Amino acid sequence: MTDRSRPIWPAYPLSAFVAGLGHCYLGHWKRGLSWFALYGLALAFLSARTLSDALEPGHPFVVTALQFETVDYVDVAIPLAVLLVCLLDVYLIGLARRTGSRPQTKPQSNGS
Repeated sequence: MTDRSRPIWPAYPLSAFVAGLGHCYLGHWKRGLSWFALYGLALAFLSARTLSDALEPGHPFVVTALQFETVDYVDVAIPLAVLLVCLLDVYLIGLARRTGSRPQTKPQSNGS
């Protein structure tokens, strides 16, 4: 199955599940890996509570990141923004693929 014959719609839930996975599905490997790396960095280093708690001794990083009862908007704002922009990028790739695959028709004149 070539990249052109694949349906585009599975790329959207894949990107919503893991940033960059929809790009890889569409055949944009470098772009998908870049989005995945950016999302991972946003989760690991740009989340305010995760960064501050990860630097304290005695608090494991994974356990600190999974404490959902004290999650603030600031903790998820940047990773969520990266995920939303990634979804927008997949949508624009799909839109370009749909419009680029249609045959170009020339306007017909009525002979006048």
